[in-house]
Amino acid sequence: MTTRTQGREVRAATTHPEQLEAFYREHLPFVRNYVARRLDDAGDIADVTADIFLRVVRSAATYQAQLGPPRAWLTGIARNAVAEHRQAGARYAAAARQAGGRRWLDEDSTERIVQRVAAESEARALLAHIADLPVPLRSVVELVAVDGLTVTDAAAVLQISAGTARVRYHRARRQLRESAPFPRPEVTP
Repeated sequence: MTTRTQGREVRAATTHPEQLEAFYREHLPFVRNYVARRLDDAGDIADVTADIFLRVVRSAATYQAQLGPPRAWLTGIARNAVAEHRQAGARYAAAARQAGGRRWLDEDSTERIVQRVAAESEARALLAHIADLPVPLRSVVELVAVDGLTVTDAAAVLQISAGTARVRYHRARRQLRESAPFPRPEVTP
């Protein structure tokens, strides 16, 4: 068979169903054996073999007979398909090992997380409320109330005087008290 004839044979296999069937039947034993020598699971062998023939159909127009016979072309496609299957298997195995090394949450852990999230809801609302302050006041409050710095240290960070920082902190606290979305505790004498 000439290279020109081989090229027509491969290209015709994708456009004429009866020629595709003939091409498939002729090359199936070779492809199946190639895959079976490299993989050991029957399901994987069937899947990869089917994938190879799907790739043949998709890429038949790119077949170049002068580069080799259809069997050599099929071998290249099969080689790539097997390699990709192995890579996917390796990624899956790595993910399974990684997941297996982790401790999954039980019901008690999940409940503790839900309780922690609920307990912090007031703090989240307060931080959102602090975000409404003007930037100079907010900066001092965040450094003192959130980050735990002293007013003097906050002043150093902001490169302002300690007196200015105290005034800003006092104003911020007053504004927060006046507009707080939270009920203030009742003070009993």
